[in-house]
Amino acid sequence: MLRPSRAQIVRNWIRKPLVAIALCISAGPADAVVIVLDFEGLADFEPVQSFYSGGLGGFGSGPGPNFGIGFSANSLALIDGDAGGSGNFGGEPSPDTVLFFLGGTAATMNVAAGFTTGFSFFYTAINNPGSVSVYSGLNATGAILATLPLPLTPTGGAPDPTGQFSPLLPIGVAFAGIAMSVDFAGVVDQIGFDNITFGSATPGNGNGVIPEPATLTLLGIGLAGIGLTRLRRRKR
Repeated sequence: MLRPSRAQIVRNWIRKPLVAIALCISAGPADAVVIVLDFEGLADFEPVQSFYSGGLGGFGSGPGPNFGIGFSANSLALIDGDAGGSGNFGGEPSPDTVLFFLGGTAATMNVAAGFTTGFSFFYTAINNPGSVSVYSGLNATGAILATLPLPLTPTGGAPDPTGQFSPLLPIGVAFAGIAMSVDFAGVVDQIGFDNITFGSATPGNGNGVIPEPATLTLLGIGLAGIGLTRLRRRKR
């Protein structure tokens, strides 16, 4: 599963340089700005909380950049086991931290000022599919502006074969209107997200580069037969 061992919840205070990116790609309104959330700077298993609204994560990491973005209480950061964390994933676009959730049916993200044009991210889900819905209101309310089904993804692939939930694949969607919240849905501990990108239907890769749309071909076939793999590194 995506969940780290409970013994590491408070202990793994792995600090990473903050590389969340705000790219001003033209002078103009807010929807001309592309923002990428890569979750670096948060500790293993730390609730994201108000880290991206200029506040702190649940363990006190931060303050993060003030993008006016908040996350539901079940939205957690998880660090790759290869970097000293407890996640059993790999091939993340910007090492070494991803977003996942343990309670409820979805992690919810609120964007107080709203965003337009497009929305994109990388994800991994080797056992159970997921979905993402973009809403016109806060807390997954109002009209649904876009919905993305998230098929199963490959497992144990390069460039990080030591993580079974590997690699993370890019996906995105364009939409009309002003969005204010997003639901990242799936089975708890079985789906992870990274490089959440606002203002573009193509996700950023963590260093300021927006990949070409051709790279968004989704490998949806996956390896659904590996039902016993879990998105965590077991402590033996």
